[in-house]
Amino acid sequence: MWALRLSAIAGFGTRRTVHSTQYLRCINQTAFTTSPLIAPFTSSALDICPLPQAVKRKVDIILNGVGDKDTVEDVKRVLEMANRASLRRVTLHTDFLTPPVLKESMLALEKIADIKMAERCRLSVGHPDVLTSDPDIVAALSHGDFLGAILGTGIVRDKLGDIILQGENGAQVLVVPELVDILVSSLDKVRNVSITCKKIPLLALEYQPPRTKSLKTVEASQRLDAIASAGFKISRSKMADLISNGDVRVNWCTVTKSNTTLKPGDLISVSGKGRLKVGEINSTRKGKFAVELIRFL
Repeated sequence: MWALRLSAIAGFGTRRTVHSTQYLRCINQTAFTTSPLIAPFTSSALDICPLPQAVKRKVDIILNGVGDKDTVEDVKRVLEMANRASLRRVTLHTDFLTPPVLKESMLALEKIADIKMAERCRLSVGHPDVLTSDPDIVAALSHGDFLGAILGTGIVRDKLGDIILQGENGAQVLVVPELVDILVSSLDKVRNVSITCKKIPLLALEYQPPRTKSLKTVEASQRLDAIASAGFKISRSKMADLISNGDVRVNWCTVTKSNTTLKPGDLISVSGKGRLKVGEINSTRKGKFAVELIRFL
């Protein structure tokens, strides 16, 4: 379990006689948690009344700096939710955010105060008077089939977290708590196979780290097309086409320039090919770069 705390002036810096502190907690899927869900993508979370003009200008300025333009509307909702949570002394929670939306939301919130980045999780924002413990926003289920069966019940993807495969034992799924009873009662068959679905404690999750394979390559530069083509073992020209077509992400953000420079720790995702992580990069005597790559299997 881990949590982050963000201290900031209420109202995103608007002038107020009394300043207060707002909290941001980032709970990963295996965290222990304690309060009800209000998603930022519904009117109950955002409310109907508009933001004050000064706050709106601040939000607009931050949104102009969002790198992945496909996430702008979702990031805007998170910022508006954070402001309302602080001003109204309530606690609000997002659904499970996709990595690009989470990344851009965290970067946007970072412009208000210093926080660290996390991968896929939910966000909880609220005034410290009401956000005094970890909110109950994640629950775990064990069931006999996977994503298609759950979505077939009419549940939207944003209400689901990770699906942890268990081989012949099925899978474990992270969901928002209010869906537990629905899934336990309705998810009893997949195609012609009967299954069982039950709630389990978060501590019972049987997470296994992903399998990886390390490889090394020597390249003339740290360009994305060169390193990615070596890591995924496809031609450089084909990789360049994938990049220009928007099929490649670096650290969850779409990149369309083949000459993008990579650095240690960067995560490369290619649609239909998987993911790999850039490890150490060392200069060779001949002026080239020896790159360690970690391929997720």
